[in-house]
Amino acid sequence: MRAVRRRHHEDEEESAFVSMTDMTVSFLFIVMILLAFFASQLRDPDRVPRRLYDSVVKERDKLQSEVRELQRQLEQLKNRTIENYLAAVARQRQKILEDLQTKLRTDFPDLQVEISNENDALRFKGDGLFKTGSSELRPDKRRIVETIAARLGEVLPCYTLGPRSSWSDRCNADGVAIEAVQIEGHTDSDGQDNNNMTLSTNRANETFFAMTKHEPTLVEHLNDRAQPVLSVAGYGRMRPVVDNATPEGKATNRRIDLRIIMSTPRSPRDILKLKDDLRRGVAVGSESVPRSGAP
Repeated sequence: MRAVRRRHHEDEEESAFVSMTDMTVSFLFIVMILLAFFASQLRDPDRVPRRLYDSVVKERDKLQSEVRELQRQLEQLKNRTIENYLAAVARQRQKILEDLQTKLRTDFPDLQVEISNENDALRFKGDGLFKTGSSELRPDKRRIVETIAARLGEVLPCYTLGPRSSWSDRCNADGVAIEAVQIEGHTDSDGQDNNNMTLSTNRANETFFAMTKHEPTLVEHLNDRAQPVLSVAGYGRMRPVVDNATPEGKATNRRIDLRIIMSTPRSPRDILKLKDDLRRGVAVGSESVPRSGAP
């Protein structure tokens, strides 16, 4: 808890320093403009003492140098703020995936679920969930998909906006947000491409509908553009994770991926705005709906 408070305090200090540096640069610009004006009035050495003229010009040049240095430092600070935040984004996504994987393996010890090498998705073996060549969920596997939906519903409130948002320092101290949770269907290289594309898309759709039927509120979780984070995609054989040259490789490529895409702000100001949106639980463009349980 102390670490969370300390990190939050450091974020505030860093943001305040960025703002103060911006104000300092602006103030120096105003001083430079005034000095430039006075210097323009003192260009005729017959009207003013040469010593005063040279002094004003020297002071102007010194301030110009200081402004350039402050701008350089400010740019470095902004870049460091963004780099630190994006590192936190990567850590939080990995933590989300590892927590989901652990809980699902506890729920279903025989379930084949792995984290992608890129640490951005959970992978489920497609043949385990669907009948061969079919987009219909196996009746005995539907409970797995429903449990995935329930587990996802436990995670999303702390990383999304909208009426189901429930952010707190305890679950998301870095203030990161999920842009999308994409249900992806994939096949091996056997068969025609159009059939594989249709099959992979239909499997993703079937998974989506099974999940949202069991947990209807999943579609109420929004990203910072007020769009539902849950989405679907079918890729056919276009994104294999291993070579299709062996039966084992083909079995690995026949899969459903649950990919988590995080929001990546481009500036410190965007970071602060996203954190503020998480605290308020409201996405831009969405109606101001009270959180679940709020009066």
